[in-house]
Amino acid sequence: MSEFVPASRLEDIPENGMKGVMIGGTAVVLINREGTIYALEDCCSHEEFPLSSGDLVGSEVTCALHGARFDIETGAPRALPAVMPVRTFEVQIDDGEVRVALD
Repeated sequence: MSEFVPASRLEDIPENGMKGVMIGGTAVVLINREGTIYALEDCCSHEEFPLSSGDLVGSEVTCALHGARFDIETGAPRALPAVMPVRTFEVQIDDGEVRVALD
């Protein structure tokens, strides 16, 4: 069973926005899309650039460096130059606290 660790307060993640956080040495981008929170590794699989520096458009996050896009639910690449997915993490919300399972 996965252990969920605190990542952020819900109110600190803007609606239809993103927030980069460090959790136990892992960079994670928290994404609030229409009130649903998603968590991805905050590192583009193409050039190791933080996805939290990019843009959220619909259900995709775009890397600011070269324009690679990733599905926020699955981490799958949606546009070149990325061909490898980024890791996704399970999320829980408990009393306004966003918790993420890193394993």
